[in-house]
Amino acid sequence: MTPLMFKDAFWSSDFTCHAGYDAVIQRLRDGRQMCKDVEELLKMRALAEEKYGKELVAIARKAGGLSEISTLRASFEMLKSQLQNIGHSHLQLSDTLKEEVKKIENFRERQREQRRKFESIMEKTQKKKISSFKRSMESKRNYELRCKEADDVEQGVEKAAASSKVAEKYRHRISHCKQALLEGEKLYFKSIVHLETVRQEWEETHRSACEVFQQMEGDRISMLRCALWDHCNHFSMQCVKDDESYEEVRKVLEQCDITTDINCFILKKSTGSRPPEPISFESYNRTVKLRESNGQAHLERQNWTRRSSTLMGSSLTVESPQTSHSRLTSAGDIETSDTGYSHLPCHQQETLSTPSAEEDLYVVCYQYNAQEADELTVSKGDMARVLERGDDGWWTVESNGLTGVVPGNYLTKA
Repeated sequence: MTPLMFKDAFWSSDFTCHAGYDAVIQRLRDGRQMCKDVEELLKMRALAEEKYGKELVAIARKAGGLSEISTLRASFEMLKSQLQNIGHSHLQLSDTLKEEVKKIENFRERQREQRRKFESIMEKTQKKKISSFKRSMESKRNYELRCKEADDVEQGVEKAAASSKVAEKYRHRISHCKQALLEGEKLYFKSIVHLETVRQEWEETHRSACEVFQQMEGDRISMLRCALWDHCNHFSMQCVKDDESYEEVRKVLEQCDITTDINCFILKKSTGSRPPEPISFESYNRTVKLRESNGQAHLERQNWTRRSSTLMGSSLTVESPQTSHSRLTSAGDIETSDTGYSHLPCHQQETLSTPSAEEDLYVVCYQYNAQEADELTVSKGDMARVLERGDDGWWTVESNGLTGVVPGNYLTKA
């Protein structure tokens, strides 16, 4: 594209008009405002980067994760470290942006001083041109007035040619008007020459100022373009650095293994490989009463039997009469009478007390709602009489006039 020049584009046909120069000056002032706007943008972005960097560093320092172990702990620590690095890099970026702001401020002030210097020169030249123009226009009006007076006098001489006395008077006035006319013409000519000199001086100054202003405008555009370009480059590089930091975290996360972490926890905190043995239920409520057959001596013994139960079932073990009889007819149980005859062991009755109705009474510990047709719904606190104890843990009971099966472990002895 063909470059256009300020010095060829900002003239005016009106001798006293400076619209072209005013347009150039307004452009320079707008450019100065643009510099301020860019400075403000960079300042705000620098503050944002500084705040963001400080917050990242604070987050990295306050983050916990000390209770984690093994590979996940290492991944989390790497993330905290990289967050802190990213925060510091953003703080450095903030400092870089602040330096860019200072550069723009210095550039703007230099241009301001240079612009004011040429504005002062142009203002003086323009005032001088306007002043010379006014004097020239005043000389021109005086000259025109003298010319008009001279014409009037000549016309009066022609009319008064018959009278010699009047004609003499007009000739004297003509001489005086011509003299004033020559002086006015000379003054007017000199003012025009001086005005031309001033005009040429103004024209050269205007050209020079336009060239300087165009150079200043070019420098400003170039400087701001480079500043914005560098601004984008800084943030592109920051994005790359951030991505590199996060890539380091991803590399460590690739080593994070579920099995490794679980095994590490088990090896460090293991308390044993076997659970505790189940606690058996023991009941000593079976009493056996024994009597001698001759009725002379009475012996009562308690025959304790153990009943074991598990969560889902229970079993009852009762010693048989033969076992009890063998215990009672041992050598120590034979007695000798006063006559010297020993009593032969006679038939000793062994009776096992059968459970009474009261011994089969149980209290319901937990609410149970029947789910099958043969089951019985019972409420906590109900009394139930056990009719049959199943090996599978389900007992047949009678409660509230109804009969059905319920879980045996929902009942406790009344």
